Amino acid sequence: MKILELEAGQRLEAEELGRSLAASSEIEATAARIIAAVRERGDAALQEYTRQFDGEKASVRLVMDREFEMATARLAKPLTEALKAAGRSINDFHMRQKTQSWFVTRPDGALVGSRVSPLSSVGIYVPGGRASYPTSVLMNALPARVAGVERIVMVTPPQADGSVNPAVLVAARLAGVSEVYTVGGAQAIAALAYGTESISPVDKIVGPGNAYVAAAKRLVAGDVGIDMVAGPSEACILADETADSDLIAIDLLAQAEHDPDARTYLVTTDEELVDEVIERVEFYLARTARLEVSKAAIDNNCLILVCDDLPAAITAVNQIAPEHLEVHMDQPLELLGMIENAGAIFLGPWTPISVGDYLAGPNHTLPTGGTARWASPLSVDDFVKRSSVISYSYAALSNDAPTIKLLADAEGLWAHGRSVEMRFEDEASE
Repeated sequence: MKILELEAGQRLEAEELGRSLAASSEIEATAARIIAAVRERGDAALQEYTRQFDGEKASVRLVMDREFEMATARLAKPLTEALKAAGRSINDFHMRQKTQSWFVTRPDGALVGSRVSPLSSVGIYVPGGRASYPTSVLMNALPARVAGVERIVMVTPPQADGSVNPAVLVAARLAGVSEVYTVGGAQAIAALAYGTESISPVDKIVGPGNAYVAAAKRLVAGDVGIDMVAGPSEACILADETADSDLIAIDLLAQAEHDPDARTYLVTTDEELVDEVIERVEFYLARTARLEVSKAAIDNNCLILVCDDLPAAITAVNQIAPEHLEVHMDQPLELLGMIENAGAIFLGPWTPISVGDYLAGPNHTLPTGGTARWASPLSVDDFVKRSSVISYSYAALSNDAPTIKLLADAEGLWAHGRSVEMRFEDEASE
């Protein structure tokens, strides 16, 4: 845990934030080798890497209907109902994001517009390893289904015995996933991007993963669409003297328990709050079931910024541009207009990040590593494409021809101008 005092106008340096989306050269080289092997040897390479990374009992396979049925029967009913409730909220929120094709006409008969159509196929990466994440299935698949994507392919690392967590399978069935394959890591990204004998390629890959998955997504981008290159999960809490130190401490730990590399930030105008929060963090650390992971994240990746005043604190938050931002301030809604950069904003003490992770409805796949300065949460827009539509009449082209010719001449593009002029030459010769 590191504490810095931030004066008004002082800018944070990149190294002080302690994060980078750039993959290490070793990780990127490994991902590149795996991708090349999958492109060359297809399913054989997938099987080799799956046994190497996930255990000798693991294998790459398409999950069949019988396994979905068994998962549904095995999963506790309260958890099934909880997943259904989350699915309804997520679906309702994303239904409001849908956009329609539109067209407008001019009096001279010209028509312009935008045609919105869904992608044909998408691949969803759902992490495994330390834990299973059925809500990630819902967050990634439901916006695709709302957008109208016909083929939704999910890949996820198998468990040590080769199976898939039942909650993940139930979530996949609820979200309308078309195919589920037991494969993870960079090899899964390669299969989705380029295809193998058993897995057909997709148009776009979405979903978070470990550093090798992130590196692989970066390497295949351009050959296939990707949503974003996700770094470690992160949370920032903006707090003043009205904040509850216990709530801040537990919310920092809620982020830290994700991963040893998870980033946490506390930005405050109250110096006394800092000691209270540190004491409460230690108190709750002693009680967590994920002590090793949480302690590593807090010890190595927690930054506390003590600011002179509110403007300095807001400036710091906007520089951090966090994935998640909790606002524990007096009258938090009044500060919303000042916050320029954040993936998701949680206002007030009754709005922990957990509500956004699970049930509120907005997507929990968010921009990390400061990319909230220009990037947005995963949405229905990530699963559609737009085509501009233009249709000119004789009258419309006749009206616009002189202007088009003038602009073409200004840019030195002779054929552009002639392509308009020639359409009227027969008429001029009559």
